[in-house]
Amino acid sequence: MPTDLAGVDSALQIAVFVGLTALVALLTWWQVRRASHDGSRQDVFLAGKSLSWPFVAGSITLTNLSTDQLVGMNGNQMLLLAWWEIAGFVGLMVLAFVFVPLYYRYNCTTVTELLERRYEGRSIRTLISGIFLFGNLLIYLPAALYSGGLFLQSLFGTGVSLMGFAIGLAVISAAYAIFGGLRAVAVMDTFSGVGILGLALLIVVLALAAVDWDIVAGVPPERLSMIGSAGSPIPFHTLFTGMAFIQIFYWSTNQNITQKAMAAPSVAEARKGVFAAAAIRILVVPPIVVVPGVVAFKLFGDVGDAAYGRLVAEVLPPWLSGAFAAMVAAAVITTFAAVLNSTIALWSVDFHERFIGPVANHWKLGAALSVVATSFALLMVPVYQNADSIINLLQQLNGLSSMPVLSAFIVGLLFRGVQARAAIAGVVWGIALYGLFSFWWQPQGLVTLHYIDMMPITLGTSVLAALLANRLLGGRAAWLGFSLFRGQA
Repeated sequence: MPTDLAGVDSALQIAVFVGLTALVALLTWWQVRRASHDGSRQDVFLAGKSLSWPFVAGSITLTNLSTDQLVGMNGNQMLLLAWWEIAGFVGLMVLAFVFVPLYYRYNCTTVTELLERRYEGRSIRTLISGIFLFGNLLIYLPAALYSGGLFLQSLFGTGVSLMGFAIGLAVISAAYAIFGGLRAVAVMDTFSGVGILGLALLIVVLALAAVDWDIVAGVPPERLSMIGSAGSPIPFHTLFTGMAFIQIFYWSTNQNITQKAMAAPSVAEARKGVFAAAAIRILVVPPIVVVPGVVAFKLFGDVGDAAYGRLVAEVLPPWLSGAFAAMVAAAVITTFAAVLNSTIALWSVDFHERFIGPVANHWKLGAALSVVATSFALLMVPVYQNADSIINLLQQLNGLSSMPVLSAFIVGLLFRGVQARAAIAGVVWGIALYGLFSFWWQPQGLVTLHYIDMMPITLGTSVLAALLANRLLGGRAAWLGFSLFRGQA
């Protein structure tokens, strides 16, 4: 009898999962079915500049909030990781007040177009775009598939391999990107976002109820503290050193995020969406990415990245766990599809149109590129299976490019008279410096600095390297130029 009941529960769980996944797809189709298409870059990559602020907010939120956060942050099983989400407010405000007007003033499709406008030469645009492509293919796309597959496997059991779940998520995600472009991705983000945030908050409540609202007893103090020690994932002092710069890079200059803000019809509409995303970031996201992990520690012990899936399976009835699985799958699908769309935009606009030739129809080129990028991401999934913590691994890998890339934006926006090759020198310096730190100095014990502390050092020296190279290579000094910040679109 128990076996029969388990079979019924499993069937119900799967039925709800499939049904809700199909419902989100149907609602998305219903919303976008009347949109006209011309195959232009604005049509495919910016949703025809038609996204109203709720869809901008939903797309920004769900592009970021995927199983990387739900699985990875809860996998640390400590409250401290909430700082990643709380600090995101800073980056979103910089996006709203500084970068959104700039992107609209120059009618950008990719963030790299802004760099070309500010430097004397296009080579810096090509380099930064290449770095973004490298990060998407090696980090963001495979990490989304891995963490999503891990969660679904934890929830549904080991009857299907992690790679099997990853393949299913990849195929559906690629279909959204190929047939719907950014418009479909943003709409799906918003519909599924309402469901996933609501259910995620419900899980927090049910998790606390499962331990009688007491997560203190039996849990080590370091897992409950918001003041990180020197050896923790986020030492407290790093909130005032590298954390803010990490957030500015991610939310303001990262194509995967900023592309959504560029898709609104005006600066005012884009800002409304960014403000709404910031409010969600502060009020809703922090508890859902840390509290379940701490409760899982109390119930199951130190189980790492499997914590969230096990807790969901424990506290939710089968039909609700199926509903939540559908929402999490939607989050993975939209994150993957959004990053995939950004990847195609970077290649099409920054590489294909420059080095190969004009693109008559971005839908056709995007379809072929989607297949190639998705296949490569799947090949990378096994690499992430060997990581101790997916979220900490992602942050460290991002450090290789985040501060060097941000230095190019800072130099380009704050200074005039800087040549593109000087900016490239600063970026190369930053990548080399952070690479030496991460893969040689720190592993060998030559430097004990926390990787977040290393980021402002990398940023500052990259800016100085660019200015010095400009003096040496170009024979002239740069000068401060703030006039661009007074412009509005």
